[in-house]
Amino acid sequence: MPSVSSAEHTLVASLIALMEAGTTPWRRPWDANGGGHHVNLLSGRRYRGANPILLTLGMHGRGSRLPYWCGFAEARARGLVPRRGSKAVHVLRPQLSPARLQEPLHAADGDAHADADTGAAPAQQAWIRFRPVAVFNAADLVGDDLVALIAQRRFCEGLDQRPEPERLAGAEAALGGWAVPVSHGGDRAAYLPQLDRIQLPERGAFSSASAFYATWAHEAIHSTGHPSRLSRDLSGRFGSRAYAREELVAELGAVLLGDRLEIGSQVEHHAAYLSHWIGLLRERPQVLVQVLAEARWAADLIAPDPVSPPKARESGEEPAGNSQVAHCRAE
Repeated sequence: MPSVSSAEHTLVASLIALMEAGTTPWRRPWDANGGGHHVNLLSGRRYRGANPILLTLGMHGRGSRLPYWCGFAEARARGLVPRRGSKAVHVLRPQLSPARLQEPLHAADGDAHADADTGAAPAQQAWIRFRPVAVFNAADLVGDDLVALIAQRRFCEGLDQRPEPERLAGAEAALGGWAVPVSHGGDRAAYLPQLDRIQLPERGAFSSASAFYATWAHEAIHSTGHPSRLSRDLSGRFGSRAYAREELVAELGAVLLGDRLEIGSQVEHHAAYLSHWIGLLRERPQVLVQVLAEARWAADLIAPDPVSPPKARESGEEPAGNSQVAHCRAE
């Protein structure tokens, strides 16, 4: 059986504790006023790959609403330090690993850090490994400049916020462009693998447009498991380990889509799902990082992770006259 690192054990244990309290802590309604995407507090760079899921779990666990994060060394360089007793969240950072070129990685092998943050199947990214890197939430930091840094980050992220009609139109375009057709009607949402079709209630049955698109995203993630695509096991019945695993892939994949499309994740599930997920994670803790990998691959099929910003923007260079945006870049 693949080994599980202490950091992964800690993550699984904290996730189980949150689910036992009756929550699904990866869900996060989109809050434009709260900052939107998970970004570095100082540079404003977005966390990508599977990291938005890990950071959303971290936010929920500490009761924060600030999606701003900072490594210990860069925080200290700005006069910030973690509060006594605060705990870091681990994100995944890529590393070149030439020695592994002849050793293809597979999700079942438990190489969680390679699987969880790559955009392609591990065999295509065999030279990439991912190591956990500790970051602290802005709510866990103290220092004279903290209030000003948070205010600046809120302002800067606000400049990039899109109005709701534009975000919903983008979600419609991305999901409507997905290869699997959608039928409307009835009172339940489902993906029908035999027909390779998504079934959704009428739009008016949802509490909001965002809830409609979040449900569509969840079912679209299921559809990536079709044999013609990522070929996951979609045969499990409710209550089985296979069913619980696939639902977890769809849940977490929908979180990534919700972040990329800026619609959030609002799919509601019966409490029985929580008990099944808890049982699955207790029995096989390593399944979480494997599911993170599969959720990432699924989300990338539907709405690939946006490309990194141009080097000019990353280094703080901006066109003349755009002083507001230039002020938002890292020094």
